Amino acid sequence: MKKLILIIFSLFVVGNSYADNRLDGFNKWLFKNGYSEFVTKVESKVCKAEPKYSHLWYYNKCDKPKYENNLKIKFYDDSSWLPEETEKPNFDTLLFELYKYTYSPYRDRPTVDVYEVKPSKKPYKFKSKLEEDKYIDKQLEKTALLSYLRFEDNKITIDKFTPEDRFGKFINQDTKLRSMSVGKTMVSYVVGHAICDGYIESINSRLNDWPLLENTLYYDQKLIDILNMNSGDQEYIVGHDLSIDKSSINKNFRGLDDYAIDFKQYISLFKNTKKSKPYFNYSSINPTLALNYVLFKTGDDFEKILEKTFKKKAKIKDSVIFWKVKNSSKERGNANIMFYATRYDYLRIAKAMLDDWQKGTCVGKYLKTIFENRIDKENEKRNQEGRPGQWRYARGYAGQFQAHYTGISKKRAVMGMHGRGGQHVVIDFERSRIVVTNALYEDYNYKKIVYGPIKKGK
Repeated sequence: MKKLILIIFSLFVVGNSYADNRLDGFNKWLFKNGYSEFVTKVESKVCKAEPKYSHLWYYNKCDKPKYENNLKIKFYDDSSWLPEETEKPNFDTLLFELYKYTYSPYRDRPTVDVYEVKPSKKPYKFKSKLEEDKYIDKQLEKTALLSYLRFEDNKITIDKFTPEDRFGKFINQDTKLRSMSVGKTMVSYVVGHAICDGYIESINSRLNDWPLLENTLYYDQKLIDILNMNSGDQEYIVGHDLSIDKSSINKNFRGLDDYAIDFKQYISLFKNTKKSKPYFNYSSINPTLALNYVLFKTGDDFEKILEKTFKKKAKIKDSVIFWKVKNSSKERGNANIMFYATRYDYLRIAKAMLDDWQKGTCVGKYLKTIFENRIDKENEKRNQEGRPGQWRYARGYAGQFQAHYTGISKKRAVMGMHGRGGQHVVIDFERSRIVVTNALYEDYNYKKIVYGPIKKGK
């Protein structure tokens, strides 16, 4: 227990240190990129009074430029995320969120490195037959929606991007956008490729050959139960909150998709834990376990599997990345589920999944198998009514995909990816439809612009 508290305390210190300095990098970014309407360079009275290069001048950090912004940013008790059930954030708060998740991670977090997959030499080229949609235009003008792509009949039919006077001056078509929990589904796609290349036998393989899992509740479980968030770990983790030995642990601990600690460090918290009667329990540990199990099984070929998944199969135009824990090793499990890609590359990956399914490739058979082995989310303890968008519409879960959508037949193969803040990738495998959204906060009309087009088409 002392070891557990020490680990959590160290993460708490890192988190608070980041929170105390969160505006420094943001203000510098604004100034450096010429957003002078939001920020100015300032000099304190002490720095003006003290002789330049004197001891007190250096002591007061006068050698380091300081900036102040004129924005009205609202900070919440939980500094890691915008609460999903809060009032609609203002533009200034959303702009800070854009910086925090799009530009900040690799500069402001010294613990983060990346597994990067380079672009394909021949990226997939989309065909387009674009239609106008004034309603989506209005959504982009008034909400936190950044990007909207609709793919039907093997063509992009709607392609909309945040206007210049909204967030368009801060991002462009080549900006890598954070996946949030869409990264969990990317893990599942990687698992499918690892199975098809013979590194893992099947979704029913038991995890009894990985020493890191010994003497934890996850040892000897079937891979499909890990992928389905059905591992019986609800007594110890709910969402991002850990409860070990039935003692409440620091609520600031946000899990592996936020704080970059390696899997060995995290799984050590679960020593001497016992599996409960399983039901759907959504958290970060199961997909992180799955990704690092692929890392364990593939060893030096891990990057080759990532390359095969995204560069060769999806034919990405820009690089994509998973986070990697800095100064850690593959043996410790240093792969992190947080994933970044451009708006078009999210669609390329979804199109590759659609092709796998329809062509009946080995990975397509994997996707069909996890769909057939989906489970209901009805027994989830957390209240789903307050959650936005896809979470409420999708009543089933299929190997890191949302499934069994309200109003759509269970037999119809519709699966989706859902990430906090309005990240959605939904695929109708039977009717060849895909909708991709990227956003900062889910205040847009999910039912009308995502669910409706998937259910009914044009």
